[in-house]
Amino acid sequence: MKPAAFDYARPRSLSEALELLARPNVDARVIAGGQSLVAMMNLRVASPGLLVDIARLPDLGSATEEDSTVFYGACVTHAMIEDRIGPDPSNGLMPKVAETLAYRAVRNRGTIGGSLALADPAAEWPCVLAALDATAIIEGWNGKKAVACRDFVTGIYETRLAAGEILTAIWVPKLSPEARWGYVKLARKSGEFALSLVVAVRDPARGYARVVLGATDGPPLILEATSRLCGRGRAEPAAAREAVAADLARAADRQFDAFRHSLHATAALRALTQATEAAA
Repeated sequence: MKPAAFDYARPRSLSEALELLARPNVDARVIAGGQSLVAMMNLRVASPGLLVDIARLPDLGSATEEDSTVFYGACVTHAMIEDRIGPDPSNGLMPKVAETLAYRAVRNRGTIGGSLALADPAAEWPCVLAALDATAIIEGWNGKKAVACRDFVTGIYETRLAAGEILTAIWVPKLSPEARWGYVKLARKSGEFALSLVVAVRDPARGYARVVLGATDGPPLILEATSRLCGRGRAEPAAAREAVAADLARAADRQFDAFRHSLHATAALRALTQATEAAA
């Protein structure tokens, strides 16, 4: 199939992009890499009347480093993260995630901001950024605001982005050298979306630990009991299984069948082990 007819604009500034999005009686959508949106348009799942291309806006395609944080422009591509073009605040976690995302042709064009803004429930970045305690920077005519990535996704393809707003950057705090992480993606084959996805981060220098479950038919789930256990360091297998089981029981509203429940439990236990195996 081919998409319905649409108009296309490439603004030269963020203010011009916001003006285009504010046009009355026009269903305008932001596009950067277009690896998901164009496919949805071809299937007529999405039919915007205007595409506003922000891929070449200044500052959105680079990463900048400060003392304790790295700011990723929303148009930084997966390939740039995979190839470590720019600073890495995650001690290797983000490059590892990027190399497992789809295929190289997709990674060359797809962007971290686009993935987060689309909020596909099986996508990697919403889960990873929530685990890293990252913050989304949103700009609109009413100014700039910051939203924690753990709260940014509100449902399947639903986010805290309001009409006329653009996700412009993602702020990621740096992990300390002592930090450890675990990443488990279970899929039928390499490059596919995950059937289960778990990210565990433990940073004892900051007193921080978080375990996040993705591919849950909704927003990423923070596994609270498992996160507390992760923060304590290496856990006994029985305690780990108990914590994961308690967290999945609290997510009963997601209605996982037995197969998905087993996948999520297995992925969570593996990621927890990876994040704590070097703990004293």
